[in-house]
Amino acid sequence: MKKSHDKKNQNLSNEKKSVSKISKHENGTTFNLQLKNKSKNWFYIILILIPILFFVLLEFSLRIFNYGYDQSQWIEIGNDKLVINPDYGKRYFNNINFTPQTSDDYFDKNKKSNSFRVFVLGASSAAGFPYMPMGAFSKYIQKRLELVYPTITIEVINISMTAVNSYTLLDLIPGVLDQNPDLIIIYAGHNEYYGALGVGSVESLGSSGFLKKMILNLNNYKITQLVKNLISGILSIFAKKESLEKSHTLMSKMAQEKSIQLNSEMFNHGAEQFSNNLTEILEKVKNKNIPIILGRLVSNYKDQKPFESFKGENQKSADEIFQEAQTEYKNSNFTKADSLFILAKDLDALRFRAPEKFNQIINSLANKFNVAVAKIDSLFIENSPHKIIGNNLMVDHLHPNVEGYLLIGKAFYETMEKHNYLPQNKNSQIHFAKQDSATRANFVFTKLDSIIGNNIVELLKNDWPFTKIKTAKSNEQILAPKNYIDSISFQYIENKISFADAYLKAATLNLQRDNIKEYLKYMNILIYKYPGLKDIKTAIKYFYEQRKVNPQDYTNKRLGKISILTNEYDKAIQYFNESLKQNPLDDEVLYNLALAYTQNKNYRLAKDFIKKCLAINPINSDCLKLKNSLITN
Repeated sequence: MKKSHDKKNQNLSNEKKSVSKISKHENGTTFNLQLKNKSKNWFYIILILIPILFFVLLEFSLRIFNYGYDQSQWIEIGNDKLVINPDYGKRYFNNINFTPQTSDDYFDKNKKSNSFRVFVLGASSAAGFPYMPMGAFSKYIQKRLELVYPTITIEVINISMTAVNSYTLLDLIPGVLDQNPDLIIIYAGHNEYYGALGVGSVESLGSSGFLKKMILNLNNYKITQLVKNLISGILSIFAKKESLEKSHTLMSKMAQEKSIQLNSEMFNHGAEQFSNNLTEILEKVKNKNIPIILGRLVSNYKDQKPFESFKGENQKSADEIFQEAQTEYKNSNFTKADSLFILAKDLDALRFRAPEKFNQIINSLANKFNVAVAKIDSLFIENSPHKIIGNNLMVDHLHPNVEGYLLIGKAFYETMEKHNYLPQNKNSQIHFAKQDSATRANFVFTKLDSIIGNNIVELLKNDWPFTKIKTAKSNEQILAPKNYIDSISFQYIENKISFADAYLKAATLNLQRDNIKEYLKYMNILIYKYPGLKDIKTAIKYFYEQRKVNPQDYTNKRLGKISILTNEYDKAIQYFNESLKQNPLDDEVLYNLALAYTQNKNYRLAKDFIKKCLAINPINSDCLKLKNSLITN
C-alpha cells in the first residue's frame, strides 16, 4: 500500500512538473508570438514610411535646387511691395502651352492703417481684355477712389486671368483673404465650360469636383511639376503635332467638347460646378467677415449670331431664333426682339457666353449669403439703343469696349456706395454726382492701348469660331502694321517686348516729335505702374542705365518743356536758358521762358521774353495768348 501510495505521489509530482514545463513553454511561445507581431507591425509601418520619406526628401531636394517654377501666390518686387506671381497661372494649364497674363498691380506687404484694399477676381472680362491692363474696370474703380479719397492709400489689385473659371477663383481666394482685404469684387462665369478645368475644356479632368480640387492642392508641390513634366515629355515623343498649337487664338485651343446643348447633362454639370464653387467661395469670405460684391454677367446677344446651332424635336434652332429676333428688331418690336436674342444666345451650343441661368445662380447665392450684387446687365441695357446690348458696348461676343468697362466700374463703385463699402469716416473730396465725370476725365488710356486692343480683336475674329475657314495668313499679314505705333503694338502682341518697353517706345516717339504732353502721359503710366521709378527724373535715369533711351533725345529744350508740365518752373528756366545759348533766335524757347516766369509770378521778365519772342515771330499764337492773358489780368 505504501509503495503504491509513493508511486502515486511520484506520478502526481511528475504531472505537476510536466504542467509547469508546458506552461513555461506556452508562455514563451506567447511572448515569441507577441514579439513577432510587434516586428510585423513595425515592418508594415516602415514599409509605409519609406515611400513617404522618399517623397518628402524628393520634394525637399526639388525645392533646394529650385526645380520648376515658384508656386507662391505672391512675390516681392522691392520696397516692401507684393504682386501676384506671374507664373501662378501655370498650375491651371497642363495640355496646352499657355500661361495667362497677370496684372502687376502691387500692394504693401504690411498693410498701412490708412489704406483701403480691394481685390478683383475673374477671367478675361475682369482683366480688361482686349485692353488690359489699362482698360480694365478695376482702373476706373481705383482712379475714382484716388480722386475722391486723396488722403488714403488706395490699393485695387486685379488678379484676374484669361481662360480660367470658378475653380481658379476658389484656388486663389484663401491667399486673398490672408492679405486683409477691405473688399472683394468678383465678375466671372463666361468661362465655366471651356475655361481651365471646365467640363468642356481641353484642360478638363472630368466632372469630379473633388478630383479637380485635389489636383489643385497637389499643384502646391514641386513633385507634381516633376510628374507633369515627365508625362508631358513622354507623350511628346509619341504624340503627333496637333492643329491646336497652330491656331492663332486661345479660344480655339480651349474648347474640347465643342457642342454643349442647353439643358444637356454637360450643360447642367457646368451650372452645378459654377454654383458649388461660388458657394464655397462665399462661405470662405463670409467666415472672415469680408464684404464681397458679385457682378451680374453681360454679353453681346444682338450683334453676335450663335456660333453653333442645333434643331431640336420641339425647338427651333438658335439660328432660326436669331433670325426671328432680327426681323422683330427691324419691325421695331424691341421687347420681343430682346427676348428672342437672349433665347438664341442661350441655345448657342458653343458655350463661350454664359447662359441666363448663371445670373439666376448669382442672384440666388447673393440672397442666400446676403451679399451685394452689382447689376451690370441693367446698366448696360439702360445705355444701349432700344435697351438691347450689342456692338455699342461690346468688341466681340462678350468682352466690353472701353465705354463698357467704364460702365462696369461705375456699377461696382455705386454698389460699394449703396452698401457702405467705401472707406469709413472719410469725407469725399468730390460730390457723388460729379464723381463719374471726374473719373472719366482723369481715366488713363492711350492711343497705344486702343491699337493693341483693336489688333487683338482683329486676330480673334480671324480664327474659329468667328470664321469657319481657317486663314492661312500670319498675324503680321492680318494686322499689316502701317506705322511705328502699329509696329509697337504688333511686337507687344507677339510677346517680343514687355508692356513697359512698349510704353517706353511710344513715349520716346512722342518725345522725338516734341509732343511732350503725350510723352508725359506714357511716362506717368510707367511711373504709376512701377513704384521703383518714383518720378520722371529717376525714370529717365533708370532707362539711361538700361540703355533703352538715347540721351541725345533729352535736349535742354525738351527737358525744359517736361519741367513746365511737371510744374518745376525754376528747372524749366535753367534748361531754356541753356537752350538759348545754342539758338538765341528760337521763338518757342523764348515763349516757354515767358510762360515759366509767368508761372513763377515774375511778370517783368515774362513780358521781356514775350517781347523778344514776338520780335522774332509776330504770329506765335501761344505767345500772343500769353500776352493777352497778362494784359487782362
